[in-house]
Order: sequence, then C-alpha cells, then structure tokens
Amino acid sequence: MAIKDKVIIIMGASSGIGEATAKLLAKRDAKLILAARRLDRLEAIKEEFPEANILIQQADVTNHEDVSQVAKLALDTYGKIDVLYNNAGIMPTAPLVEGRRDEWKEMLDINIMGVLNGIAAVLPIMEKQKSGHIISTDSVAGHVVYPDSAVYCGTKFAVRAIMEGLRQEQRENNIKSTIISPGAVQTELYKTINDKKFADELHEAQKEWGLTAEDIATAVVFAIDTPDRMAISDMIVRPTAQGI
Repeated sequence: MAIKDKVIIIMGASSGIGEATAKLLAKRDAKLILAARRLDRLEAIKEEFPEANILIQQADVTNHEDVSQVAKLALDTYGKIDVLYNNAGIMPTAPLVEGRRDEWKEMLDINIMGVLNGIAAVLPIMEKQKSGHIISTDSVAGHVVYPDSAVYCGTKFAVRAIMEGLRQEQRENNIKSTIISPGAVQTELYKTINDKKFADELHEAQKEWGLTAEDIATAVVFAIDTPDRMAISDMIVRPTAQGI
C-alpha cells in the first residue's frame, strides 16, 4: 500500500522526531492524525501544510481515554488505522542514590504506559482489520545501560520487550511491530533533564555531532513504506561519531 493511502497516527507529534516525521509524511500525502499535549504546535504544522490531509487532536499519552479518542477520530474519519507511531517520551537523568521518585514515575507513565495506551487503543482495530503497523521510538538506551540513566534505560528496555511481545502475538494477523532506537539526536528531549548543567552539556554535544530529527524521520518513513511481507522489527540509528 502506498504511503498516500495509509492512515497514520503520530502520538507526540508536536516537536522533534514526531514533528519531523509528520512533515515528511505530509509531503508524501499520507492521511495524518497528529496528537500531542501542545495543541498550538500541532496547529502550526497543519497551517504549514494546508493542502495535506491532517487532523489534529490534543492528547496526553498517559491518559488512556485521550489516546482512545485519537484512535476514534482516525477510525470515524477514515474507517481504518494503518499505522500508530508512539513517539512521546522524556529523559530526566540522575543517579539512583538521589531517589527522584517523582521523575521515575513520570518516566514510567510516559515512556511505558504511553506506549501501552497507544497499543491498547489501536490493537483491537488492527486485529479486526488483519493488518496494521505499530511503531515506537525506543533508544540506544534500550540496548545499552549506562550510569545515571538506569531508570530511563529501564523504560526503554521495557518498550523493547513489549514491542517484541507484540510482534510475536500479532504476526499471524499481519500486524507489524517496529522500534526505532536513536542515538544522540538534536531534539528538545534534553529539556526534560532537571540537572541543567548536564542538560546543557548534552545539548551542546547533540548539536556538535548528533543526528537531526529529520534523520530519524527518514528511518520511520522507511519502516512504514515497506511491503506487507516485510517488517523492520528493530532499527538502531546512531550518529557515526557516537561511542555507545
């Protein structure tokens, strides 16, 4: 199926990789449903592509009802859902000894439950269709553990496990499961780190040798644009200069 014929939901579409993916898919004439907490950012994307098939809806991925309403909007408008892209995520980092339980819970709610809420909202629809594709932004941190990021890494390892379970459970229903695992990327993710010194250092490194959000968007679109018989299960995309 050509991309222009696909109905694609992007959760976390207001900035970074989600925004870049939305713009790339808009140029390919996909039928897009863009969702995020920041409605003004979604409106700006829609205004940038006035001829594109874009619907927008404010939604918090930690709220299952919000996510379900996004799926309902797609289904009511187009009668099907071809792709769900779970992209929302945060990355507050700190040593475990600091016991930042509020940050831990927020990461669990957004990075893990956000993905599960998306799956719960669309999977029954895709199973009934006997087709579909669920994509989640993971991370190199879902493959490698490093200091001061144990909980963040844990959330990304969890997403990797969940998505592999999804693949195994739904392969006979022609439902694809993909994780895109970026290394350092120039996005706003650093702003979710409360240690300002570390956040600024990370941001400077990302600007110096990191990938762009558009680089990762091309990987997402590549995975979407594969034939039904072909599934990209796991794609790690690092900057050439990255060590881990």
